[in-house]
Amino acid sequence: MNNLRTWMRRHPVKTKRALEILPGFVSWFLILFPVWGSIVIPQIVAYYIIAFSVYWFYRSMTTAAMSVLGYFKLRSYQVYDWMGDVKLFPDWKRVHHIVVIPTYKEPLPTLKRTLDKLAEQTYPVKHIHVMLSFEDREGKPAREKAAELIKVYRKMFGHLWVTYHPDLPGEVKGKSSNTSWGAKEAKRILVDTEGRNIDYITITSEDADAMLHPSYFACLTYHFLDDPNRYTTIWQAILMFYNNIWRVPLFVRVFSSSASVMLLATIARKDRLINFSTYTASLKMIDAIGYWDVDVIPEDWRLFFKAFFSLNGKVTVEPLYLPIMADAAEAEGVVKTYLNQYEQVKRWAWGVSDTPYIVSRWIMSGNEVPFWDKTIRVFRVLEDHFLWPVNWFAITLGALLPPLLNQNFARTMIGKTLPQVTSAILTVCLLALLVMVILNFRLRPRREGRHIPIITPLWEIFEFVTTPLVGLLFTALPGIDAHTRLMLGKYIEYRVTEKVAPEET
Repeated sequence: MNNLRTWMRRHPVKTKRALEILPGFVSWFLILFPVWGSIVIPQIVAYYIIAFSVYWFYRSMTTAAMSVLGYFKLRSYQVYDWMGDVKLFPDWKRVHHIVVIPTYKEPLPTLKRTLDKLAEQTYPVKHIHVMLSFEDREGKPAREKAAELIKVYRKMFGHLWVTYHPDLPGEVKGKSSNTSWGAKEAKRILVDTEGRNIDYITITSEDADAMLHPSYFACLTYHFLDDPNRYTTIWQAILMFYNNIWRVPLFVRVFSSSASVMLLATIARKDRLINFSTYTASLKMIDAIGYWDVDVIPEDWRLFFKAFFSLNGKVTVEPLYLPIMADAAEAEGVVKTYLNQYEQVKRWAWGVSDTPYIVSRWIMSGNEVPFWDKTIRVFRVLEDHFLWPVNWFAITLGALLPPLLNQNFARTMIGKTLPQVTSAILTVCLLALLVMVILNFRLRPRREGRHIPIITPLWEIFEFVTTPLVGLLFTALPGIDAHTRLMLGKYIEYRVTEKVAPEET
């Protein structure tokens, strides 16, 4: 290991490039293995497909179980009187919350909707300080939106600040650099200038379209005060893409609904949980690690591992079982909406670009971070990233290829039974899909309107027969797109997808 560390220190550029190639190489190898392997080593391919089917069965059943557990916890968190418990702490009034909302070309009604929801918090809103972090390159429209928002919301919160993030040398345009800029400015004002105690301040990175549950900051304050490890903890609530679920076309609706239930299951797995999208940490921790990195596109998982390795592996992510309602990808027209969804998922999949950073920190961290703690964390992230584009091909096409491409193998016992064995395993996985359908039916808002056809609820259920196609379009293809671009050194820029203003209510 020491020799490897020495080589990496001497050849940082080669190390980074090799680790950028690795995810794409692994993904393409696993996708193409059933093709060429069916001709050369068909029995090995058969065992690989069976093993992958068993793995998928395990993941499906685990996800179903965790999503059910998450659902019941969600319901209990929503009705609980969090402020009643908060007031049991003698120092609760000392807690203040910074909310950084990075925004670029976001419609004014969307920002108003987000601030309206923040104003509904059961925790005293005068202890909530909002930083609207616009991008300076947006120009005049950003100034006009800022002026309108300040006029309407200035007196609602403890503070409503506005800042304009400039394009700086060495920075990558995107959420991470903008959030970092806004967070530093908020800390400068609230702590350095006004003298607030940083030990009692949290900071939330909130997407511009996110609507926090009214009990979010009350629940957060309770967990913050009750946690002895509050300065090494990140809190994550449940992101659900339901704001505009009935406006988006079929395939995006199915994808967004599935993703919402998956995220419900994700936060129930504390051993795998990493913060994403909208989350909270103590300002003391964020300040100690140097805020969000400004030279990357992925911001959430990068922040976790930056904190994890900077603080010697002591960082954990704790779930808050409250919903954060967000927008599904949407644009003007069906085709543009589908392209928007594809680009959004490709941007998520670009998180694989963190592989060089994560693996390098894993190797170079030495004994400061317990070996198994860091190894398990890193392995699970690599598992999720590397298999992102592989899963669909392996479970959908894998079992068909060996008998189809190798007639001699097709006449063997394993060749004849391979499709039946994998089909039986994957059929049982439909139970997990059924759980997803039921939970989605209970979670997502009902259609508005008095005259809804009686067949509509049945159609909502049968929408999920499109799941295989949706998985190809909005999981496998954008995933392999991102992996291939990274492998070839064709780095993507932070592409802001088209925004659609919410309907007026």
